[in-house]
Amino acid sequence: MAVNSWALVAIKARAECKSRLAGYLAPNMRLALVRLMLGRVLEALAGAQSIHRIAVVTPEQDTLPPNVLVLPDAGGGLNAALDAARNTLLNLGAEELLVLPADLPLITSADVDLLVSHGRITGFALAGDDAGVGTNALYVAPPAPFRFQFGCDSHSHHLAEGMRLGRRPERIRARGLGVDLDRIEDLLRLRAEGAHPFITAAGDPWLRQTRCG
Repeated sequence: MAVNSWALVAIKARAECKSRLAGYLAPNMRLALVRLMLGRVLEALAGAQSIHRIAVVTPEQDTLPPNVLVLPDAGGGLNAALDAARNTLLNLGAEELLVLPADLPLITSADVDLLVSHGRITGFALAGDDAGVGTNALYVAPPAPFRFQFGCDSHSHHLAEGMRLGRRPERIRARGLGVDLDRIEDLLRLRAEGAHPFITAAGDPWLRQTRCG
């Protein structure tokens, strides 16, 4: 029997995203970067075999496609927004939940399916960022009563939450799940590596306008 599997992506109002890049990219370029990364994440989710529906929790619709369920962010913080969104999805019959940020420029559908397949072993899987501090992807099944712990050192806090529920964590390392983009150094590094066509589209015309220092 097919499992009712949902992906949930959280994103702030677009103009508020990637504020640490504000000194390097003009507002319109930063907005374009945010939209490009969100589109990349949604494309990977849409192509994944393990995901049936996609929801985005956000305070604004912006450029989201019509096949994505838009859930409101009431402004109480990320974890509160995810809690409310999770409850809505539970009412829609969600049996498993994959939570992702909107800034994974190298994510692929294969990365999504890898995380979900491992998560289904124990009901809990996560992928940390390259620094091993943050959480870049989180799978829980069933979705309740897991308490989201995004924020400082979220990786260790999510591991502790899984242990509280008696779920052995499946810890996934994948390039597309480990690389996020918060600082100008991240964008410069990805561009130098030529890691993906994303960088050609995003990097060259924008980085000519950066101010370093």
